[in-house]
Parts: sequence; structure tokens; C-alpha cells
Amino acid sequence: AGFQPGKSVESDRLPKDVRERAMKAVDSLGGRVTIGDVAAKAGLKVDQAERALQALAADTGGFLEVSDEGDVLYAFPRDYRSRLAAKSFKMKIEPLLEKSKAAAEYLIRVSFGTALIASIVIVYTTIIALISSRSEEDSRGRRGRSYDSGFTVFFRPSDLFWYWDPYYYRRRQTKSENLNFVESVFSFVFGDGDPNQGLEEERWKLIGQYISSNGGVVAAEELAPYLDVSYQNESDDESYILPVLLRFDGHPEVDDKGNILYKFPSLQRTASSQKIGRREYVGRRWSEWIGSMEKVLKEKELQFSKTGASERAMVAGLGAFNLFGVIILGTMLKNTAVTPQGLISFVAGIFPLLQVYAASFFAIPVVRWFFLTRKNKEIEKRNNARQQRARALEVPDSSLRQKLLSARDMASRTVISPERVVYSTERDLVDQDYEAREWERRFNEI
Repeated sequence: AGFQPGKSVESDRLPKDVRERAMKAVDSLGGRVTIGDVAAKAGLKVDQAERALQALAADTGGFLEVSDEGDVLYAFPRDYRSRLAAKSFKMKIEPLLEKSKAAAEYLIRVSFGTALIASIVIVYTTIIALISSRSEEDSRGRRGRSYDSGFTVFFRPSDLFWYWDPYYYRRRQTKSENLNFVESVFSFVFGDGDPNQGLEEERWKLIGQYISSNGGVVAAEELAPYLDVSYQNESDDESYILPVLLRFDGHPEVDDKGNILYKFPSLQRTASSQKIGRREYVGRRWSEWIGSMEKVLKEKELQFSKTGASERAMVAGLGAFNLFGVIILGTMLKNTAVTPQGLISFVAGIFPLLQVYAASFFAIPVVRWFFLTRKNKEIEKRNNARQQRARALEVPDSSLRQKLLSARDMASRTVISPERVVYSTERDLVDQDYEAREWERRFNEI
């Protein structure tokens, strides 16, 4: 009830990541693709690629083609992106949401850095005010009287804006190592984010492209350099291949020698005429043939901070200076006989926040350092294991060589050229348009 044809945008129901990856794959493959093409190129699950293609075709005027063997292709007009952008309100506001998110992240980053300067100013100004009040009390001999030092600090947040760089994100893309002071503070405490962000997407892209380029049949050992594997070459345990089978709709097959190989039918049908690996691409020839692709998935080690040694020393020194001031101020506030008013009263109210900030300034980096040390050991172990598996493919033993040769023999690739298309929904649309125009012409004549 209430459904109006043409009003719903199917692509809006797709996750943004899935939609963007599918569209990039369509662009790179020339706009005429199979489900397997997109799944392999974008590293998407087969069912994700199918849903994405169906949605994009419905929203952009794409059409289906069917080959003489019943294989389905999706063909998109050259301006399908502009058609989708004009139709989808969600795609129009996504750039604005991304900018708002980036601005919020930047605000948090610079706020933490400016808070260090603000804390130092507030803490030491209050210490000076307390010392001044005590001196005047002693000189006048007026103990126990309520006192306001009259010390006024004209400190506005806008005074710290000269630290801020409004082009932070744009500049970080070109000069990620040169951080200003405020950025250095945040980097010292919280780090600079995960350098392996997007690693999973890259992993599945490499695996999908490798399987597709080898005719849809591979041995488990061939995919080990892209997966999380152990050092030991446990030939009887190939459980690490299960996520690949689930993602790309594969299944095991046994050759006449009893070797277990893995076939991915969806990735064997393509609209591209790219050549596949042959029997000679085994061993060192494999290393030469795969040169255009990454042989091993490499994880980057986590950095404590991108700041230099001098910047870290300066930030740590200011943090220690602030912590020392907070400790001194806490002792003075406990022992003071002056009734807090004005600035002193305000600082006494927010003093717990100053203590938390000063303590977390060093507690967070210490915890993070232990975490990074342990994490980097695991990353190094995984990288070494993948590298070991890649070297085994360059110099395979007799059993592995026979297994790889058998996979090449079983490989096949069905290229669906335009000549093999026996049905297209585009023709139906043309026929319908012609029939509609013919009926309109006859009606006008009447």
C-alpha cells in the first residue's frame, strides 16, 4: 500500500561501501559486467555483487543480457553515475555528512591539544593568585577573611585559534609527517589512527582477482599469502580457505590424483577477455606472471606517533609541566585558609577535570604503547607467515607442483562476447517505446 513505481531508489538500500565498490568495478570493467566480474574486482561477496548490480541497473536504466548458455550480464549507460546522483537524495547529502564528520573529528583533535595550553594557563595562573593572596594576607595580618585576589585573566578560546589548521585533512594527505603543535599533542596521546584501515577490502580484492585470473580454480596454498595463516605448512589443514569459499561461492573438487582443489564457478564467467594463467605459470614463472599483482598481503606496523623525537619531547615536557602544576595546585587548594572566590572558586570547581586530563595525558600513551608492542609482534608474525607461504609457491616441492598443474588443467574461463548475447532487455525497451509511439500516432490520426 502506498507504493509508487519509480519513486523508490533501490541503490539507497545498499550499504555505501558496497555501492561504491560495485560502481568502481563497473567503471574499471567498461560498464558491461557479470556478477563474478564485480565480485572479483571489488572483493564483494557474490550475493552482495548481485544485489548491487540489480539495484544499480534498476535505478540507472541499465539492462540485462543473456548469452546462449544462459549467463547473465549487466550493461550500464556511460552516464549511469549522473543518473543515479540525480535520482538519489541519499547520494546528494553523503558528501555533506562526510564533511561534517571530518569537521567533528578535527574539532575533537584540536580541542584536546588546545586543552593542554588552557590547562597550563589556568593551573599556573591560579597558583600565582593563591601565592599573591597569601602574601597579602601575611603582610596585612588579616587571616581568616574572605579574599578575592582581583587577578583577572583575559583568556578566550579564540586566543588559541592561531594553533588550528583549518586545512588539516587536506594537508595530511600530502604532508602527513608535518604536524603542528596541536596535532602533535593529539598524536602523542591517541596516535594517528589505524594504518591498516581498508586492509580487509584490499585482501578480498586481491583474492578475487587472483582466482579470476587463474580460471576460477586454485589450490589452497595459492591463497595462503593473502590470508591469516600459521608458520607451519600443515597440508592436512586447509580450514583457512573456508571464508573464501563462503564469500565467492566456491566448493572443493578432487582431481584424479586425489588433490583437493577449489572451484569458483561464479568467477569463471566474465565479459572481459583477460588471459588466464597457464601451466607454465608455476614456480618461478608464477612469480614473474603475478608481477602486476601483490604477491603477499602486507600489514603495516602500528606507529606510536607520527611526530618526530623533538616534537614528542616538547609535548611530553609540557604535559609533565602541567601535571606538576596540577599536583602543586591540589596541595595548595587543600592547605589554603582563603575562602575561594572569583578565579580560585572557578578553578576549585573544575579541578577534578584538570586532574583527569593531566593523569590521562600520560596514562593513555603508556597503555597504548604496551598494546602497540603486542599488536606489532602479531603483525610481524602474520607477515612472516604469509611471506613464507609465498616463497613456497616460487619453489614448490613435487607434490605442490603437481597440485598447481592440476589446478591449471581444471581452470576454465567463459568469455561472454556481444556476439553470444541472444536476449537483451534493452531490445524490449526499444520495442515498447516504438509500440507506444505507434499507438500515439494512430490516436492522433483518429
